Amino acid sequence: MKYPTRNCIPYIVAILFCFFEMGCESNFRDVQKMGFAEFSPSGDADGINLKYTDSGRITANLISPKMLDYATVEFPFTEFPKGIHLTLFDKNGKQTYIDAMYAVSHKNTNIIDLQNAVKISNQNGELLETEQLYYDQKNEWFFTEKKFKFTSPKGVSYGEGIDFSKDFKKVNSQKISGEVQSE
Repeated sequence: MKYPTRNCIPYIVAILFCFFEMGCESNFRDVQKMGFAEFSPSGDADGINLKYTDSGRITANLISPKMLDYATVEFPFTEFPKGIHLTLFDKNGKQTYIDAMYAVSHKNTNIIDLQNAVKISNQNGELLETEQLYYDQKNEWFFTEKKFKFTSPKGVSYGEGIDFSKDFKKVNSQKISGEVQSE
């Protein structure tokens, strides 16, 4: 009895290939599940209103409809997927207001990444608008490389790239244009 070995080889290869593919697909799904579980938030809060204090004095007030805390990942962070309203208070009680439609606070670096319709204003009538702005909490310093619009009682200016103190007293801007009244 003769066995048709030549005709069977393509079928055997096809069957082995199918088993190999099914095994890889299963492993890939397992890896996906592990990655997903790793980035599940360890904390989830709705309607938060946090007040930060230093020596009994309120230094900041953070309001957000949603907060997700990823404290157990290698580089821990807190995400605010539905935006934030942050009020910063200086030692004299002057306030700086920050609004963004999305924010991420990185715990190891103390940098807050503000995104989407970011607005920062103060009681002096100054307003900066941009699509992304970083806030260095330790140094109380804002910075971006994105385009911005700065409005003050003296006029309006536009630019790309700016960094400044939280009270707008120190400002370094790049590629700026607009009309501003001089003193």
